[in-house]
Amino acid sequence: MMDSHGIDIHIADEQNDYQVDVSKWHKLALNVLIAQGVKGETELSIIYVDEPTIATLNEKFLGHDGPTDVLSFPIEDLVMPSGRFPDSGGTSPTWDPADDYEAPMLLGDVVICPAVAKRNAPEHAGTYEAELALLLVHGILHILGMDHEQDDEAELMEAREQDMLSRFFKRGDPSGA
Repeated sequence: MMDSHGIDIHIADEQNDYQVDVSKWHKLALNVLIAQGVKGETELSIIYVDEPTIATLNEKFLGHDGPTDVLSFPIEDLVMPSGRFPDSGGTSPTWDPADDYEAPMLLGDVVICPAVAKRNAPEHAGTYEAELALLLVHGILHILGMDHEQDDEAELMEAREQDMLSRFFKRGDPSGA
């Protein structure tokens, strides 16, 4: 779904364990990206998966056993706007600057497991919906380069999460985000 800001968010619900309101989470993701200064042709994927799928991803990419609640896969190797790699220099006889176009910035993928979110909700965000909101914001902030490995980074990231949630996710509101 491309919005008027040029941000394209692809959401896939590939699990059947718990209901996921795709339009609600699209709206929250869009608001967070805009608030974080993302603009122009940009793409983000959000995928809701079951426990076996996220456990496989967790093992394969992080080396951790079992399912987790959210994984973020940022795309770090950006291609030049013309589709050329940085070392091509633009001096190729076949390259014409008129052919240049603004390629979309591919942010990456956020993968969320609703079953784990449902299980963790009472001890984390309180409700299933609030937990999904927290995981989505958390995953997006990781995609945008935030981390929580160091205490000061963790505090900054948590503060940003709470700011985004207080601005864009209303608890108890039936429409959610």
